[in-house]
Amino acid sequence: MNYFNRHIDSILLQWCNDKRHKPLMLRGARQVGKTTAVRNLGKCFTHFVEINFENRDHAAAKTVFLQHSEPQIICSELALLYGKPIIAGKTLLFLDEIQSCTEAIAALRYFYEHMPELHVIAVGSLLEFALEEIPSFGVGRIDSLFMYPFSFSEFLCAAGFEIWAKLIDDVTPEKPISDAVHEKIVEQLKNFLIIGGMPEVVTEFVETHDFLRCQKILNSLLVSFRNDFAKYKKRIPATRINEVFSSVAQQVEGKFVYEHVSQTLNNEQVKKALELLLMAGLCYQVTHTSADGIPLGARINPKYRRIIPFDTGIYQRILNLDISGILLSDDFDAINKGAVAEIFVGCELKKNTSYYFDNELYCWVREKKNANAQVDFVIQCGENIIPIEVKSGKQGKMQSMRVFLEEKKSNYGIRTSIENFGQYDKIKVIPLYAIGKAVIVHL
Repeated sequence: MNYFNRHIDSILLQWCNDKRHKPLMLRGARQVGKTTAVRNLGKCFTHFVEINFENRDHAAAKTVFLQHSEPQIICSELALLYGKPIIAGKTLLFLDEIQSCTEAIAALRYFYEHMPELHVIAVGSLLEFALEEIPSFGVGRIDSLFMYPFSFSEFLCAAGFEIWAKLIDDVTPEKPISDAVHEKIVEQLKNFLIIGGMPEVVTEFVETHDFLRCQKILNSLLVSFRNDFAKYKKRIPATRINEVFSSVAQQVEGKFVYEHVSQTLNNEQVKKALELLLMAGLCYQVTHTSADGIPLGARINPKYRRIIPFDTGIYQRILNLDISGILLSDDFDAINKGAVAEIFVGCELKKNTSYYFDNELYCWVREKKNANAQVDFVIQCGENIIPIEVKSGKQGKMQSMRVFLEEKKSNYGIRTSIENFGQYDKIKVIPLYAIGKAVIVHL
């Protein structure tokens, strides 16, 4: 299978070249490309040793970590088992599915203390659950990077449109893209909204352009995610988690209401299942902030949260949406069926911030009699607080944005849709396809 470059590759190379590097944990949902990225990084080393703690063929390696905690002894034993030298500066030691061996997780701190020169990367598909049970296991001794599905920019590069990806980085509302190029990029955006950013699906689409085959892979991924629910927490039935997962897709267009999930589940049961889905990275929460100052998380209302799925392709398979509406129409409302554009924007904001922390998403809501207002997303750009609304190109539908700009004294707001770049008074227009890079890099 071809390897398509990911933006995180450059961050991993920086880690490799840092003389003061620490053992690294690569975190994120299942099937987002963590293992593939590490294997690609392994090509930079003379030796590459990969251990998969869920694979029975690696049971002996698991025993090594069960019996020893001293890194030098561990490396000597592993070198004999795999017939490869483990040498600081020349070997990358890759510990995959590390959540299945808590002793290996605990050993990471000792690699930092006793063999700091050795490059060690740990990956786990359900790593967050294991870390929850090992509090403060490696504070200050282990670094983390967070990985997500393909961003739209990464998709463009994989599909052979690197020139468009670079162009998007450099364009501003004051200097829009030509309408002809804009329309071409929107066509690719439609494809991406349908297939999403899961690496296996992106690869299939780039190689075959077959939507039906992509749908089948998405169906298979969805089954595997649901099968994993049994692994999350034995005290919470998988069927309960599945009910909540399905309800997330059904409630994306507003506040997530526990009572709407199921008549058989109480609020506490829904809350616990939802927390597990958030930990697994299968959905993201968008929390109300007062937006009265920075950081945005300083004044939030946890009782108002939207919950969005982590991938538009997975989302449209959960609901079995008619994809022809997205492909054949140039009308924003048809393309945004089921609020797929809002999900896309939230995911792009997550993907285009720092890999070193799991960025939170925020929205703003004002609930007053006859004066309700809601802004889809609120972000911090430097010292500025910027509202973002996902809207069609009709200027008359921006009342909430204008209320926010007036109340919060923000310098400007952003409307994002399938319009080209532009500006109206204090509202900058950013196309959906550019919302990640344009917001973070330029504004």
